[in-house]
Amino acid sequence: MRIERVELTPCVLRKDDPNWRFALGASPVTEGLIVTLINEEGVRGYGYASATPHMGATRALLKMSLERFIPLIEGHDSFVIEDTLVMLDRELPAPNQARAAIDCALHDLHARALNKPLYELFGGKVRDYVPILRILSIKTPTEMAAKARQLSDAGYRYLKIKLEGDVEDDVDRVRAIRREVGDGVRLTVDANQSYTVDDAIDALNQMAKFDIDLAEQPIAAADHAGLRRVTDNVPVTVEADESASSVARVFELVRERCVDAVSLKIPKLGGLINTLAAARICEAGGVEYRMGAAVGSRLLSAQAMHVAAALPDIAYACELGEFSRLLDDPFEGIEVENGRLKLPEGIGSGVSLREDGNVEEPAIREDTPAEP
Repeated sequence: MRIERVELTPCVLRKDDPNWRFALGASPVTEGLIVTLINEEGVRGYGYASATPHMGATRALLKMSLERFIPLIEGHDSFVIEDTLVMLDRELPAPNQARAAIDCALHDLHARALNKPLYELFGGKVRDYVPILRILSIKTPTEMAAKARQLSDAGYRYLKIKLEGDVEDDVDRVRAIRREVGDGVRLTVDANQSYTVDDAIDALNQMAKFDIDLAEQPIAAADHAGLRRVTDNVPVTVEADESASSVARVFELVRERCVDAVSLKIPKLGGLINTLAAARICEAGGVEYRMGAAVGSRLLSAQAMHVAAALPDIAYACELGEFSRLLDDPFEGIEVENGRLKLPEGIGSGVSLREDGNVEEPAIREDTPAEP
């Protein structure tokens, strides 16, 4: 089944909190591109290219890479996914986020053409739901505690506290949130590389008394020895995110036993195939994994949910509900209910374009930071 046409559409989603920020930046919007592959029978498959400048993928670079992909893809057999991806890797180096969008669109098109749900391409499902971990933006301890209460009242039982690298202030944030939500909510923290090794060990040992389950990327991504030192000196699960920026990097982390867990994200790993491969590496090496933050359209979360449905060893709540704080999403068909995300029904990814979908080119800078 040949790919007749490829379409690229900007996708800019306003945040319900325009002051949302994390340690590496702030922006009132989340940016991306929708990739649509159309086969000779008119069946469409969709992928989402996530603009993540702190991981090297600006919107401008994604657009340029995807435009160069188009003549290489058009005319190819849509069912021959591996061969197409190998060809793209060989012919045109590009950010993983661009490759991921093509990979996802190919899989979505394949499943829709077969009239099957996406998870069947991965060996079938082992679950229909995952608990959702929601993210708290950096604000004052009082403001973050109030937001934590709001999310807890909405049914969320897992929260992630964004930190910014000041030990005293960050401990105050964790303390305030724990006091507000009590013992019925499980807490994690994410410093986005903002600590030194010594400060990470100090902070996490202080935070441990507030019953923290997991600490994501406390120090610089490239410092594997430092990650191992933090992991060995805190009573909290240490998870790699920015460090796990490719399948090869995941292999290195697992081989070197740098961390206890890995956050798997489809955009940063380069697609569905690579995400499944990274999960298998973690399984073989005895390192935990889960689906990390899918920040963007419901399309991205739905495709990540299909991966989560097919992986038996997901160890913790997944971050697939961040679309709930974004506006203007052109896709519909998946929602968080009582703190859980249900596998969407239907063919392909299970989501569809809204009839009133608003996908427009924004008048904003090309280098706007985006959160993980």
